[in-house]
Amino acid sequence: MKRKNMISTWLVTGVIFLCALIVVFPILIVVLTSFKTDSEVAMASFRWLPGQFNFDNLKKVLTMGNWPRYFANSLIVTAVTVAGSLVFNSVAGYTFARLKFKGKHVLFLIIMLGMMIPPQAIIIPQFVILRSIPFMGGNNWMGQGGIGALNTYWSLIIPFLSGSFGIFLCRQFYMSFPEFLDEAAKIDGCGSFKTYYKIYLPMSKQILATLCILKTSATWNDFLYPLIMTQNEKTRTVQLALQMFKGSTSTHWNWLMAGTLLTMIPVILVFVCAQKYFVAGIAHAGMKN
Repeated sequence: MKRKNMISTWLVTGVIFLCALIVVFPILIVVLTSFKTDSEVAMASFRWLPGQFNFDNLKKVLTMGNWPRYFANSLIVTAVTVAGSLVFNSVAGYTFARLKFKGKHVLFLIIMLGMMIPPQAIIIPQFVILRSIPFMGGNNWMGQGGIGALNTYWSLIIPFLSGSFGIFLCRQFYMSFPEFLDEAAKIDGCGSFKTYYKIYLPMSKQILATLCILKTSATWNDFLYPLIMTQNEKTRTVQLALQMFKGSTSTHWNWLMAGTLLTMIPVILVFVCAQKYFVAGIAHAGMKN
């Protein structure tokens, strides 16, 4: 039995190591390529390590384009989107999990339909809606005559302030709470919102940290929506800025990888800061009450 347990342990460890290697391998290629010269990238035979590690590519990337502006745009869009998403999704999740009202299950089912439709299928209707917002971007009261919310931060924020997945995630988390919390809150004279704010929200660090990491990664790395909704330099995000290193006939892969390495830093910092609560949330999800 002891030998079988050791063999199974080694097998599990080997599978985990292989999965980790599959995940880390592309990141390692990005890091190593960002330090290579043009000649090393263009070599016929693949070379793992650069001749020497230098930061010339990083310096060139920072001098090409208005990168402080690109980072500021991405930071503003990501920060507002994540903050709004945490508020709206947690409130909606609490409402569906703990409150009783007519049509709750039907409404929740309609919201869940959003998880079954790919975002690419609804981006054109969203584009039309954002372009037709009244009194924005030169539009009249009927939403005509201008560009609406296009080419603004709002076009990148409004579609993601709430979502089916975030509501579902928060609802499932709040449903695991015992019912006596609601009863105790009612005895103390708390209404529905006060119960959420005073009791449920302070105990939501794990789920909010999980949602924060997922939402930050999705918003910061989004390429399609900024490409469709914005067309000027003022609202260009870092993901769109990376495309300047890709030409019609050639691509500066070392510059592209150096820029990619820079854009990875904020997401890594968010994960490091929220890692404690993220892991705790996973552990909580695997436990029975």
